[in-house]
Amino acid sequence: MTDERLRLAFAGLHPERLARLLERYGPSRSLRMVLGATDGSFAWAAKGASVDAATRREELAGLGVATVFRGAPGYPHRLAAIPEPPDVLFVRGDIPAGQAVAVVGTRRCTAYGRSLATEYGAAIAAAGWVLVSGLARGIDGAAHTGTVGAGGRGVAVLGCGPDILYPPEHRSLADRLVDAGGAVITEYPPGTVPEPWRFPPRNRIITGLVGALVVVEAAVTGGALISAGYALTQGIPVLAVPGDVRRATSTGCNLLIRDGAHPVLDPDDLVEELSLILGPPPAVAAAGAAVAGTGDGGRGEAP
Repeated sequence: MTDERLRLAFAGLHPERLARLLERYGPSRSLRMVLGATDGSFAWAAKGASVDAATRREELAGLGVATVFRGAPGYPHRLAAIPEPPDVLFVRGDIPAGQAVAVVGTRRCTAYGRSLATEYGAAIAAAGWVLVSGLARGIDGAAHTGTVGAGGRGVAVLGCGPDILYPPEHRSLADRLVDAGGAVITEYPPGTVPEPWRFPPRNRIITGLVGALVVVEAAVTGGALISAGYALTQGIPVLAVPGDVRRATSTGCNLLIRDGAHPVLDPDDLVEELSLILGPPPAVAAAGAAVAGTGDGGRGEAP
């Protein structure tokens, strides 16, 4: 049945429409409906779904892209529990295990916001958590940069195909994420261009992978506030950086705090707040275990 699901993933349907089809009709009947529609409702989708699964697997292998199906080993358990989870993930690299934190914000960020996002990404890496973001310009890219620079692991969630990095100048950053033990993932198949309507649905994947969402800078509208909405729907705690009440890039964060989001300040404050939500940082726990294992107060001397 994974053959039908793979072909449907290449149909290019809106994620919500695909989820409703699968829930109501199942993979086999949904594929027949897409291929057999005579009223033009699936004309464009039928073209993508008509290619056989074996050919698609060869294409994916040539691109170095793996598929992870919902319900199969390797599919993130937290993501599987959200409303309308993606049926198939296209993955470059390996999705890291462990607690994850999302850091998001506006593409049109200030120098202050970019610097803070970089510091947050580094602090999350040093704590041993996984950093999740969207690889976009601005806050997202800065957070990823901070994580890989600190030797941490990250996941970038794309609003396009895994072979079409957007923005293109972040291709090397994506490669660094993968090389460091992280992943670039998307529900959109290879060849999918980054159209504006594809980005809001991808934000549910960002929040669906994490235990907490941090918004660094955000205007009243935009992807960061959409992510915050998904987080609230999914029961994910939202943290936000307070900012100048007269600055547009701080308005979204200030409103989130007004409505109940946790305010966070410097990286130390962030780690402290995240520790209350996620538990002790894995790096701290590992260091404590190593010291305890020496049995000599941490000197590591032979008995």
